[in-house]
Order: sequence, then C-alpha cells, then structure tokens
Amino acid sequence: MTTKSRENLEDKNTMKLTLAEPKYLKESVSIISDLVNEARFLVRKNAVELIAMDPANVAMVIFKLLSSSFVEYKVEKETEIAINLTSLKQVLKRSKPSDMISLELEENKLKILLKGVTTRTFFLPIIELEENSQKIPDLKFPVTIQMQSSMLVDAIEDVDIVAESVSFIAEKSKFMISAEGDLSKAKIEISEDEQTKILSEAAGQVKAKYSIEYLKKMIQGAKISDDVTIQFSKDYPLKLEFKAMNKVQIAFILAPRVEND
Repeated sequence: MTTKSRENLEDKNTMKLTLAEPKYLKESVSIISDLVNEARFLVRKNAVELIAMDPANVAMVIFKLLSSSFVEYKVEKETEIAINLTSLKQVLKRSKPSDMISLELEENKLKILLKGVTTRTFFLPIIELEENSQKIPDLKFPVTIQMQSSMLVDAIEDVDIVAESVSFIAEKSKFMISAEGDLSKAKIEISEDEQTKILSEAAGQVKAKYSIEYLKKMIQGAKISDDVTIQFSKDYPLKLEFKAMNKVQIAFILAPRVEND
C-alpha cells in the first residue's frame, strides 16, 4: 500500500455518524432505492447529501439528512461514499425502531452498527461510479401548492385505478388531479383552506401530465413528512418536496409526459 492510500484510509476512518432515530435514514434509503440502485452520498460538515438520476433519466432525487438529526456527527473532511442502495436498504431494514445506527468507514467499506439489545455489525463495499456528480437543474415554477402528504397519496392512489398518467391542473384557489383511461375517468378537486395553500403566478389554468408509476414511488416521501410542497408548470418538470424540520428533506424532480394530441 502506498503512503498516499494509507493517508486516505486514515482520513476516512475519521468519519463517525450515529443516529438515535433510524426512521429518517431507513425510510429515505428505502424510497430512494425504488428509483436508483447505486448512488453517491456526499458526507459534508453539516449534512449527508445525495443527488441522483434514475436509469431512464426521467426522475431525479435530492436528499439531505442534516447533522442535527444525529446524536454524533464526526466528519473531519468532506467524504464521498458510493454504495449499492439495495444492499444498504436490506441492512437498514434489520434495524429496530429503538436501535442506534452508527456509520463509519473502514478499509474501503461502509461499516454499519445496529445497537440495541445486541450489537450487529455489517460491512458493505464502497463501489466506483462512472457517472459524474449530478447537478440540480435551475427550474422556475409559477405554481406552488403546499398540502398534507396524505391527501396527495390518496389522490395518486385514486387515479392509479384508471390510467398510467395523471394531469396536475392549477387554477386560482383550486388544484385538480385527473386521469383518463380508455373507458374510465377520475378527478380529484382540492380547494384552498387552512391546510392547503395554492400559490399561482399564472394568469389562467396551468396543466401538466406525469407518470403515475413514478409518482407512486415519490409519494412514499409521506413516510417522513406530513406535508408536501408541489411545484409545476405547463408541460414542465414537477417537483415534490418532503421535509421534517431540522432532520431530513427529500425532493423529486419528474420529467413531464408531453403527448401529441
């Protein structure tokens, strides 16, 4: 081993992250792994971050687990960890709600400790990803809707019965989710109230169509937040964002379905 590679290993061993609430990491990795199989985590001084595209380049996921959600957060230098998310999900699924989860780097492997009544240790290989780091696109949205996550989940499950794509339609003080199959139709109307805020800078109706298959994976973000922010524009990408204050945020960007009528 060269002196340089020894130094790299010593540097990497200076990372130790401990979570008292497994839920935020466990649920987030489970959600992300439905879209992306392998991804690169960036461990910064104040957060663990991930930006990744699905293999079809239709959806992007943006994830941030803040240092304030950890009981121990030791990061001496910014570190990249590329890992198979399916393998990570399987390990995290073995954690119990009362377990402490610790993450360390040891000899080019991610060491995961699950501490409860017993202490279980897993090692996952760090992999090499050929793709360059993803950048978040600069998107401008005329429509922003803030609502309860459960309402969006129910609406997507409703339209899933009749079609493979769904239209998001925003008007002043009203948000509609509709879908149309060969014979069936479904339409959900959501009006502005104390729990639903509809902000539209557009003069008239704004409408865009998206894949229900992808949305079903994204709305699982409801597991980490009771609220969701929805942003879109006419025939333009959709952004969904779920946040647990001072803990975690997970956002998705989904390409629109533009069809020739």
